[in-house]
Amino acid sequence: MSGRNSTAMIATLGFVTALSGFLIVTVFQATKPAIEENKRLAIQKTVLEVIKGATADKHFIINEKGELLEAVPGMKGINVYAGYDAQGKLVGVAAEGSAQGYSGSVDTIYAYTPACECITGIKVIKQTETPGLGDKVITDKHFVANFDKLEAKVNAAGDALANAIVAVKHGAKQNPWEIDAISGATISSKAIAKGLNNSAQDVLPKVVPLLPQIEGAQP
Repeated sequence: MSGRNSTAMIATLGFVTALSGFLIVTVFQATKPAIEENKRLAIQKTVLEVIKGATADKHFIINEKGELLEAVPGMKGINVYAGYDAQGKLVGVAAEGSAQGYSGSVDTIYAYTPACECITGIKVIKQTETPGLGDKVITDKHFVANFDKLEAKVNAAGDALANAIVAVKHGAKQNPWEIDAISGATISSKAIAKGLNNSAQDVLPKVVPLLPQIEGAQP
């Protein structure tokens, strides 16, 4: 192959590569708003499912300064979703948790009810665990019952949970902050517990002082 042909081929390949890259970026930018909106609607639906009694919600961001701000696209910080009843009264808040399971991350949205200082609902929004085993965290009624009233009290110093949320061997639960694991799906059970604990340890100490502000907001 002559030098001229090689140069032409390289130039053509370079052009095709650049064009492909341009098209990928263009398509991504064009579809990004729709993807973000679909994600927002999916989270909103989940929030209203996990916060019992909620008929309306409001999305907030807690920034690095600990300030509560109404969320807008592109804003960085901790996502907090407030749920209000038909009379506009705050009934709970929701946040996101995530931890590594057996074959991938297990992502959840969970509800915190201030009245009992406990987690009162959870929904797995993403998981890639072994079918029939790991997916029991979604289908096993006994396991889901762990989250009817899972203690998540903030300690006296206000900087962490009074007791860490942990998964224990099936049948060994003795404390209200423990999660009774599923036999045969211990790793997935522990991933749920770890994701909740990591999130709640960080989020709830920031949320609790802001509850009066959240309650006074209009959904």
